[in-house]
Amino acid sequence: MKKAFRFLSRYLRPMAGLMALSALLALVSVGCSLYIPVLFGRAIDAIVAPGQVDFSAIGTVAWQVGLLILAYVLSTYGLSLVNNRLTFRIVRQMREEMMHQLMRLPLSYLDGQPRGALLSRAINDVDKVADGLLMGFTHLFVGITTILATIVFMFLVHWLVALLVVVVTPLSLFVARFIAKKIHSHFDRQAVLVASSTAWVDEYLGNQKTVQAFAHEQTSAEGFDRIANEWEKVSTKAVFFSSLTNPCTRCVNAIVYALVVCVGCLSCAGLLPVGDMLTVGGLSVILSYATQYTKPFNEISGVITELQNACVCAVRIQDLLSVPVEEEATDLPVDTQESPSVSVQNVDFSYVPDRPLIEDLSVDVPSGAHVAIVGPTGCGKTTLINLLMRFYDVKAGSIRVNGQDIRDIPRRAHRARFGMVLQDTWLRHATVRDNIAIGKPDATLEEIRQAAISAHADGFIRRLPQGYDTVIDDGSGLSVGQKQLLCIARAMLNMPPMLILDEATSSIDTRTELKIRAAFDRLTRGKTSFIVAHRLSTIRSCDIILVMRDGQVIEQGSHEELMAQDGFYRHLYQSGIQ
Repeated sequence: MKKAFRFLSRYLRPMAGLMALSALLALVSVGCSLYIPVLFGRAIDAIVAPGQVDFSAIGTVAWQVGLLILAYVLSTYGLSLVNNRLTFRIVRQMREEMMHQLMRLPLSYLDGQPRGALLSRAINDVDKVADGLLMGFTHLFVGITTILATIVFMFLVHWLVALLVVVVTPLSLFVARFIAKKIHSHFDRQAVLVASSTAWVDEYLGNQKTVQAFAHEQTSAEGFDRIANEWEKVSTKAVFFSSLTNPCTRCVNAIVYALVVCVGCLSCAGLLPVGDMLTVGGLSVILSYATQYTKPFNEISGVITELQNACVCAVRIQDLLSVPVEEEATDLPVDTQESPSVSVQNVDFSYVPDRPLIEDLSVDVPSGAHVAIVGPTGCGKTTLINLLMRFYDVKAGSIRVNGQDIRDIPRRAHRARFGMVLQDTWLRHATVRDNIAIGKPDATLEEIRQAAISAHADGFIRRLPQGYDTVIDDGSGLSVGQKQLLCIARAMLNMPPMLILDEATSSIDTRTELKIRAAFDRLTRGKTSFIVAHRLSTIRSCDIILVMRDGQVIEQGSHEELMAQDGFYRHLYQSGIQ
């Protein structure tokens, strides 16, 4: 709880003005609601007996009550507006910080987290915090203000009755605190299970074709059932214990009310040895205050469930926001040579500390060279690309571009020098034009069309309902090959000095691949390029072929040189992996 309150306090401090206005409106609202019973008490005391009614006093009370009711309505309405604005400003800031954090988190962290769990924190947890804050501002703050103000008014009316209420009150607080401790762990576990269920659904729905192809539906449903069953048990316990709060506090409050009635009646009858004698109007005021005093306890006890859940979610959000982000290099000048050289010197890297992958890797790539990276699955081809792009940092050694260590170059500037086409495609929910121009938002339509023509994507784009203005995404019905053509068009639009092609033509038919290779030849002419390929026939014309196995470059040279060596590359080439 303390950790959650410390985390939320940094969002509340900048909102001090709105909080002060909320407090002022709450005081006005509570003050009006508590002073009305005093006026009603005066009206009751003005009715002495039949024929002995002070109508002038009752009239005065009537218009005063009318004014107080108007002030109460306006202040309550204003309080609702302020609290809503306060809550959703905080939530908006929290969402913005989470999105900004997710964009800066290292891939090593994102790769180790289920996507559904991250979605749950960014959406479900923030919604829970919003609900808790709104109920806290609306009910908790007003309830506490009502309790304190009621005690003050009760002391002004009859100090003995007020003292009795203050003495019995801690019993209600003790019950609420005891139950709150019990339910915190259940809500903590419930939040974890919500994230797990979201991750499970996201994973299996996103790969439904694979699930159905291998008849895995029943197994996946049973796995979700296990999570759902545990979620049911934990949620049942959490709701059960939280439901105890309200009836328990109501029981204590009923005892308080009964004591106030007894003591108040004795005071009216003059049977109390201490304290002023109450009038009938005074007794009605005290009873009204006793009801108003106990009501906030019932409301607060109902808020405790939401507050507990919100605190658990706030801690989960804080944990995500406190993950160290990628440290950025100082803004050093970047060598913008058109086709830079790349030097990999004594590089060590592993995804898992106790499982080495790349050890003492050294490669020199001259300016403008076309480099192919080949080898069996798991040898480190894609890992080398990840290191070149600084998706991961090397554990030892260095990677230099034109003599500059890439760790000394801002990531944005370093990655801007690369064009990258991966085997896995990604399209955002936007027009075809916007998807191609994602790396160059200011590109003209003609530039986008020329890039699409070079990538042999213009033909199918023109056949779409709105052409380049057709809205698409990953599930828009385009084939895998068409999506890949759009990704290739992206790279062609940017014309970067270096290119990375990671199985970029794996989903394209042979005829189209020949055209794409011709386009790549034009695109890569004079540019330093890295090509990851399994079909060795596609990289025969590369200047350098790096043959990797177990994280090491075991052979390097041109196709003819490697074939003449009669080594691992020749074995791969002649084994039919083409």
